[in-house]
Amino acid sequence: MTHRRNALKLMVAGAVALSADALANRMEKTEAVLGSRLSGQIRHSVSRWCYSDLSLDELCIAAKRFGIESVELLNIEELPLLKKHELTCGMVSAIRDGFGIPKGWNDPRNHEGLMKLYADLLIPETAKAGMTNLICFSGNRNGMSDEQGLKNCAAGLKKLIPLAEKYKVTLVMELLNSKIDHKDYMCDHTAWGVELCQMVGSENFKLLYDIYHMQIMEGDVIRTIRENHQYIAHYHTAGVPGRNEIDDTQELNYPAIMRAIVETGYKGLVGQEFIPKNQDKLVSLEKAIKICTV
Repeated sequence: MTHRRNALKLMVAGAVALSADALANRMEKTEAVLGSRLSGQIRHSVSRWCYSDLSLDELCIAAKRFGIESVELLNIEELPLLKKHELTCGMVSAIRDGFGIPKGWNDPRNHEGLMKLYADLLIPETAKAGMTNLICFSGNRNGMSDEQGLKNCAAGLKKLIPLAEKYKVTLVMELLNSKIDHKDYMCDHTAWGVELCQMVGSENFKLLYDIYHMQIMEGDVIRTIRENHQYIAHYHTAGVPGRNEIDDTQELNYPAIMRAIVETGYKGLVGQEFIPKNQDKLVSLEKAIKICTV
């Protein structure tokens, strides 16, 4: 009887030890999973113009502190400063020499000047700085039909694409709303932008899907991303309505949108481009990064 009790004690002790080992293994696995979730699968960027009251140096320091990899929409002259902070630029600006959002590729009269700007300066300097995404714009309609605008944009961009491919730079046309912020802008619906991508026919021409702008124009954000992700090179955020903080004060569910982006296999950057209402703008930026870390 004594031997039996001892044997039972040994068996119970062994079972407890086994359970402890199993529990430890399970905890390690759980911690690993939680750790990967906490570190996040979204790579973060921030738009420079939203923090114009800070010096670029100050914004870079804050970006590093918040785990942000990129400060974007910088002019090519500003790119060298990023090396000091070991940051990149997720989207290089191209607003200069009179060209920009209202004056772009849909008007053939702009093609010569745009070709010179991009071919002689923007594409080579973007590549020289080690960056890969360079923004471009359709321009305003000014009475032009969307069909004609598509043809004009495609004709101009096709001439530039061989150089972009040579330098391994992607030209990225931004989708903007023409309802509130950029009246008359032509590239204001995803379908139009996707058709342009198909007409240009190169992996070096894609879209910047601005979530704020497309919520205003068409909504249906998650389905649109899922169905058209192969044409999207970059994403921007902001709250709707108001273009302010991306928290629960507005109508977009950013954690769900970020998860949908991750599920497409996207490995690029997501740029915060909201205008903070908080007196300390960096508090809003840090909160937005946490919201989008999924």
